[in-house]
Amino acid sequence: MEAQKSKVALVTGANQGVGYQIAKALADNGYAVYVGSRNLQNGVDAAEKIGGKAKAIQIDVTDKSSIESAVEKVQQDFEKLDLLVNNAAISHAGKPGRTLEEIMATNRPSISSVDEMRTVWETNVFGVVEVTQAFLPLLRKADAARIVNVSSGLGSLTLARNPENPYAKHFELIYGASKTALNAVTVAFANELEASGIKVSAVSPGFTATALNNFQGTDSVEVGSLEPVRVALEEDGQTALFTGPNEEVFPW
Repeated sequence: MEAQKSKVALVTGANQGVGYQIAKALADNGYAVYVGSRNLQNGVDAAEKIGGKAKAIQIDVTDKSSIESAVEKVQQDFEKLDLLVNNAAISHAGKPGRTLEEIMATNRPSISSVDEMRTVWETNVFGVVEVTQAFLPLLRKADAARIVNVSSGLGSLTLARNPENPYAKHFELIYGASKTALNAVTVAFANELEASGIKVSAVSPGFTATALNNFQGTDSVEVGSLEPVRVALEEDGQTALFTGPNEEVFPW
């Protein structure tokens, strides 16, 4: 009975960055939160720092058996899932240690590597679809289930064609377009699940200093996490909404 009363959340890629901040906020608000991490020990270390009812769970969103094992674990512990935060993402799959400027230079559509594009999309797009599909049976058992996909303002096609948007010139095929595809995935799930009461939303942390951009973002991870945390905690929010810093509603 106690397990059924608990609000249960899973955050992928939660051992660091924005995912860690989301998991911490959920734990601070009484959630039993699974700190998802490809490397279990990294997840254990993060969960210990978070405290509360946080616990590590090994999940690699590109590994079907890893996803299935995570589902089985949550099923055994709680038999439901109230909140799924698809946060795990990568910005490139090229040579490590490059600056953000170097990465953007090689990601120009005319010269970008299709192999690298496939690798990034495996995590940012296909991984989200597979994780969401796998956890849907548990989400359907919750009273107010939500799915939050951590996206990026770079994924907005409208903003990518806005000449007043300083980031428009950085829209490319590997990371930016992967977030556009993630937004499409968000809308598709929102449309199908709306009648069942499961809400699906996308949220952008803004240009936050994380491993995704070699820590060259302009906002601290604490500031960048404010909107993702707000959306994750909001139980009565609107479905199929794409928001960013300061609760700004972004165009798809």
